[in-house]
Amino acid sequence: MRFTAIPTDTVARYRAGGPDANGQPPERTLAKGTGNPCRHCLRQVPEGAPMLVLAHRPFATIQPYAEIGPIFLCGDDCPQGGGHDLPVMLSSSDYILRGYGRDERILYGTGGVVPTARIKTRAAELLADPAVAFVHIRSARNNCFQCRVDR
Repeated sequence: MRFTAIPTDTVARYRAGGPDANGQPPERTLAKGTGNPCRHCLRQVPEGAPMLVLAHRPFATIQPYAEIGPIFLCGDDCPQGGGHDLPVMLSSSDYILRGYGRDERILYGTGGVVPTARIKTRAAELLADPAVAFVHIRSARNNCFQCRVDR
C-alpha cells in the first residue's frame, strides 16, 4: 500500500499559473496557521510561506463521480511526498476513506469516517477487495481531497 500525492507535473502547471479544475488560475496567498496541507509534499505548508489555493479534480476522466474541490499547495517547490508511511499532513482526528473502481466511480458501501490511527488498516481492508482500484482520503469535515492510496 502506498500513499500517493498529486503528480509533480500537475503541480508545476498550477505553480506556473495554469488553470485549475474550474478554469481559473490558482490563488496565491500566504499560509496562515497550521491547517494548510500541501497535496504534493503531503506536509503542512509552513506558516507565512507562499501557498496556492485552487480547485482540483483528482481523477483522469470527467464523469458524475469526479468531484472537484479546494486544495492547498506549497507556493514554492517542494519534494513530492508519498510512500508507505502515513503522511504527516494527516493531523486531524479522523478522515473519510472511500474506495473507487477502475472506472473512477465511487464503490458504494466503501466510504466511512475513520480515526486517523486506523487509516492504514482500513485502507488495506478496502484494497483487499479486487473491485477497489484505489482509495481516497478526504477531510471528514469538508470532504476535501487529501491524497490517494494505491496498492
